[in-house]
Amino acid sequence: MKSRTLKTVLSGVVALVFVFGVAVTAPAAFPEKQINYIICFNPGGQSDVTARVQQKDLAEALGVPVVMQYKVGAGGAVGWTALVRSKRDGYTIAGNNIPHIILQPLMRKNPGYQTDQLVPIYLFETTPIGLAVRNDSPFMTAQDFMDFAEKNKGVITVAGVGTYTGHHITYLQFTDLTGLKLTYIPFTGAAPQVAAFIGGHSTAIFGNSNNLVDHKDKIRVLAMGTEKRFKPFFPDVPTFKELGINMTAGISRGVCAPPDTPADRIAVLEKAFDTVCRGKNFVSKMEEMGFEVNNLGAAEFKAWLDGKKKEYTELLKKLGQIK
Repeated sequence: MKSRTLKTVLSGVVALVFVFGVAVTAPAAFPEKQINYIICFNPGGQSDVTARVQQKDLAEALGVPVVMQYKVGAGGAVGWTALVRSKRDGYTIAGNNIPHIILQPLMRKNPGYQTDQLVPIYLFETTPIGLAVRNDSPFMTAQDFMDFAEKNKGVITVAGVGTYTGHHITYLQFTDLTGLKLTYIPFTGAAPQVAAFIGGHSTAIFGNSNNLVDHKDKIRVLAMGTEKRFKPFFPDVPTFKELGINMTAGISRGVCAPPDTPADRIAVLEKAFDTVCRGKNFVSKMEEMGFEVNNLGAAEFKAWLDGKKKEYTELLKKLGQIK
């Protein structure tokens, strides 16, 4: 009798352990396999360069390989569309560019994604945008450039990356504030944009700061879109504001996940990016190349992004681009 009772009790204990063991089984550790990092612009551009600097340290922080996947086109929209269609498991992320991810849904009928579908993970750098010509150009100053443009409407061509992007909005702001008529030429990424400009296929460029630094021996920077002069690289170059053009210009970059990605997985990715982007390797290389380092975690990034969306919506209404 006692034996039977003990057996029954033990069976019950085993059953309880089994039931509760299943119920409280810890979820699988994340990540367990490689992270796919979508790059939405051409190899050699700012998004690619930044991701490549991060790649090794990010893999070490996460404990799994980080593999770059290039999905290029439509000013980044091809990559962001692919992201929002990806599994919501944290294993696919993408670099995101501001203002691109705000402007495209505002301006295009169907860009393939909406700003709010791109879940912020981390914002890590900015490249101010400057106006430059080649060093063989007759334009020695921004005033020379503007005087010619005023007399020769539409003759000056300016290279940029994509439409409804940081370069395009810079062009729209600049022409609106100056009343000048220029011809904007969009490229699929910074690498072909700069190559075309250096090769003489456009008069000028709205260029990212790191590209201007890379080619400073071949170009003449006429103005920078920073609040203060861009030291130490171009201390003698005036800002647009110094020229009486009330604007700043730049492209900020971060990383995002598909909609509905679990918050705990976003937190793991956020922590890894924070570790990498505060590290000596990332900071030193970014500053050396002419980038400005940012460090906004998921919540701060989301709040900042919401503010930018409001700012750009108001600007586009002012420019008559949207109602």
